[in-house]
Amino acid sequence: MPRENHNVTREDIMDMAVYAQQRKELRTRITELKKNRRLHIGPDATAYFENYDTIVHQIHEMLHIEKGGEEQIDDELSAYSTLMPNGSELVATLMFEIDDPKRREKFLAGLGGVEETISIEFMGEKIMAVAETDIDRTTAEGKASSIQFVHFPFNAEQIKKFKQDGAEIIFSIAHEKYSHMAKLPEPVRAALAGDFA
Repeated sequence: MPRENHNVTREDIMDMAVYAQQRKELRTRITELKKNRRLHIGPDATAYFENYDTIVHQIHEMLHIEKGGEEQIDDELSAYSTLMPNGSELVATLMFEIDDPKRREKFLAGLGGVEETISIEFMGEKIMAVAETDIDRTTAEGKASSIQFVHFPFNAEQIKKFKQDGAEIIFSIAHEKYSHMAKLPEPVRAALAGDFA
């Protein structure tokens, strides 16, 4: 479950030797959790909705794989801290997943500005995505990154509507080169409703 303060601190980071011992079990648990935190939008895009558990797991994985020790911990905490939902938003990592390198290169070359076309709509509400500003994920030449980090800020009334059982929630990408939408299955909507404080 997400924590009340929505922050990850050094206190949340396990000793890496302990993590290595428990890694298989922890990865199994997080894989199960993520089943209701992802959404496919069209043939090439998937949104992965972040929360305390997914962020803490990702930090541990980076520390385990890169083995940067104590010095790496602050870097990872800093890198992932902005992706922690603040209690009145949803946060998603949107990935364009294309295996073929040539098709991927061509696809991304024409996808500039896609981060400005992403929205969630429900019950007369439309919430436009707000992209992370740490780096520009669209180049001057109009090429987009295959990974986009976006926030969906909600007000109190929108949260109330989103939390209604069976609410129809539509995730849209409206870029001229990639225009697709997907309805959140009810288990996904219910899981994401828990991200609101």
